[in-house]
Amino acid sequence: MQVPDNQLPESVTSKIDEARRKYPAEENRAALIWALHAAQDEFGWLDEPTLEAIAAYMDLEPIKVYECATFYDMFNRSPVGTYNVKVCTNISCWLCDSDGVVAHLRDKLGIGFGETTEDGRFTLTEVECLGACGGAPVIWIGKDYYEDITPQRVDEILDSLE
Repeated sequence: MQVPDNQLPESVTSKIDEARRKYPAEENRAALIWALHAAQDEFGWLDEPTLEAIAAYMDLEPIKVYECATFYDMFNRSPVGTYNVKVCTNISCWLCDSDGVVAHLRDKLGIGFGETTEDGRFTLTEVECLGACGGAPVIWIGKDYYEDITPQRVDEILDSLE
């Protein structure tokens, strides 16, 4: 459990409060994505107690928080490595050889989708679409998108993270 006693740390609540000020008071739910980002930035992923704490803090029904957290690929619902390598395998990326990129990542990291390297550095995640079809194939690591990915480019990117 990341959040003891259903209480979010001030580092998270201050970011939620900042986001809430950007919206009308009666539109409390409008800042929900910002709240989820703030909690994930703090903890690395979003467990049930964290989602419950966000719901309580924002005076939202817990189901509304769960719906948002489970809909978007940007939110991690289980622990991930330091670098979560998200690979788009949707049609545009697939047509541009995302399968080759995936095979290279599996060989290089020694893991499959949903797994984390033994040292905890990398998690490999398959995502449905990253919305950058013009630059396919695409991977997403942290807050950075990388387009026109090739196995050689994967090596360059991963080496730059070390």
